[in-house]
Amino acid sequence: MPHKLRKIRKTRGSRTQGYGRIGQHRDAGSKGNRKVGRHKHLWSKVVTYEPDYFGNHGFTSPQSLHKKENVINLQKLTEIAETDTINLTTLGYTKLLGTGKIFRSLTVTVSTCSKSAEEKIAKAGGKVITVSQENGE
Repeated sequence: MPHKLRKIRKTRGSRTQGYGRIGQHRDAGSKGNRKVGRHKHLWSKVVTYEPDYFGNHGFTSPQSLHKKENVINLQKLTEIAETDTINLTTLGYTKLLGTGKIFRSLTVTVSTCSKSAEEKIAKAGGKVITVSQENGE
């Protein structure tokens, strides 16, 4: 729309710019996503009908903001292993933990591994290849 055809150009100089003498552009204003008076005269409505209207509540621990690791235990590993070699990084796992027992020798590739899981796999005759070992570090 051209600038000269906008409504406000016609109404400049008048006292209320076309919004009347009582309401005068009140309530939600020009910002459609916010609602005026929620902390003042509309407080009883918020408490009654929209108790969760205002933001987040409580404390967020900084530890919970860290990246979550996708872990798998030895018990689950024996169930999903079809061959003697298994690459857990391609399956989306980042860490191998040692809960459970393993009876067959497996070669497992994973980002990180707990000591107990590594010991149990070695005892069964297999080995664990971490991603850092694979890259030659």
